[in-house]
Amino acid sequence: MSNNCLTLGSLFDGSGGFLLGGLLSGIKPVWKSEIEPFPIAVTNKRFPDVKHYGDVSRLNGAEIEPVDIITFGSPCQDMSIAGKRAGLDGSRSNLFYEAIRIVKEMRCATDGKYPRFICWENVLGAFSSNGGEDFKAVLESVCSVKGDKTDIPRPKKWPNAGEIVADDYSVAWRVLDAQYWGVPQRRKRIFLVADFAADSAGRILFESEGLSGYSAESFRSWQRTANGAAACSGAAGSVCLNEQGGIRMDVSQDMVGTLRAEVHGHYPA
Repeated sequence: MSNNCLTLGSLFDGSGGFLLGGLLSGIKPVWKSEIEPFPIAVTNKRFPDVKHYGDVSRLNGAEIEPVDIITFGSPCQDMSIAGKRAGLDGSRSNLFYEAIRIVKEMRCATDGKYPRFICWENVLGAFSSNGGEDFKAVLESVCSVKGDKTDIPRPKKWPNAGEIVADDYSVAWRVLDAQYWGVPQRRKRIFLVADFAADSAGRILFESEGLSGYSAESFRSWQRTANGAAACSGAAGSVCLNEQGGIRMDVSQDMVGTLRAEVHGHYPA
């Protein structure tokens, strides 16, 4: 898979972190969406060729430019352990569902071609918010982009890394810590990647250096400070969801398994 011609749109763009990451990886940023004046001023100056959209709740995914990748670090305040923990039902964190709506609208308008990938970023509190039910809802919402209504089982505690592999799509998540990527502070975040056309989500998130189109030169400055980066690779545990012949869904710790996309039944945890 070559990323030479991949395009990117960024929802909840902030100061353009995903836009910069795209440029460093040889991906072309096309549009961004943000409502706060200062971040908008920053990205308008730094990315003058990137089209700006405003409030995500007013965007129609069928009407904006189709892109290969949509990124969104949706508001985290309601899931953060420092907040009131209203979860995905909170007035800010529930904007996650607006992003999913935009993705579905774009895919419907392009016969399922765009976007092929999404990348979601959020605080670690998303694992424990609402007793773990909110991250389960995140996974089920992402799978619903492909029309999959499978009830995903919730483990006692969401691990730092996991993967769902279906017949024609894949979803993976991983905890990364900014201190291993050149930032002088500990800042752990969940990153979730979905590939709506193939099984590459896990390879993108766990083995990005091995992908065609990866540019070691682009990340040279980060690599100098990334010694020991394995510490943020999710070694604390991983989970895979295993479809058991259409009868039930089981959770495996540190094992490989598969979720078949054609199975839409309700499974006991």
